[in-house]
Amino acid sequence: MSCCRTGKAGVGATVAELVRAIEAADSKGAMVAAVHNLAATRDVAAIPALITVLGYNNPGAAVAAVDGLAALGSAAVPALLEQIDGYNYGARAWAIRALALIGDPRALPVLLETARGDFALSVRRAAARGLGTIRWALLPADQAAIAQSDVLDVLTQATADPEWVVRYAAVAGLQTLATDLVNPEKKPLILASLRRIFEHDETPAVQARARLALDTLEARP
Repeated sequence: MSCCRTGKAGVGATVAELVRAIEAADSKGAMVAAVHNLAATRDVAAIPALITVLGYNNPGAAVAAVDGLAALGSAAVPALLEQIDGYNYGARAWAIRALALIGDPRALPVLLETARGDFALSVRRAAARGLGTIRWALLPADQAAIAQSDVLDVLTQATADPEWVVRYAAVAGLQTLATDLVNPEKKPLILASLRRIFEHDETPAVQARARLALDTLEARP
């Protein structure tokens, strides 16, 4: 682990000291504060400990760990993916949220699988949102084109999800995907999906989000 001092969030503590503070926390509130301090270092040496926190029965600490991992970006992705199959369900759900926020294309297989059918609506929603924020510039154009077709298929399926929050996230994902397409000929398919949602979805919030997406995309050249 890093021997470097962290600055004011940890009052000059090293990453190792901040990790020990998490391990020594004697209440949920103390643990949340300790995880916040570790996350604030933005030190790659904190990644293993932040991932460990995802498995604790402490949602506040998990949120802080997810934020810390997301702030570290692509540096956190290999460790998250390496361990994801070994997580308990709760930890896996938090890891997927972190991967969705990071937007690294290496997480695409996990996000696609999760958006297709995870039993927890909040996790499906996170995956759908993540599919809409992939940083496509990190992939060669030919690979991005293939992956975008997969994402389009899954997000289109997600617009029929029984939970409206998942459909809402899928609409937002489709809008973002439409602006990043490697093959612009896919855009009419996205617009058609959005029109169908606007006309037929039973939830006003989803209809409104589809209308916003249509207005935004149709205003673009």
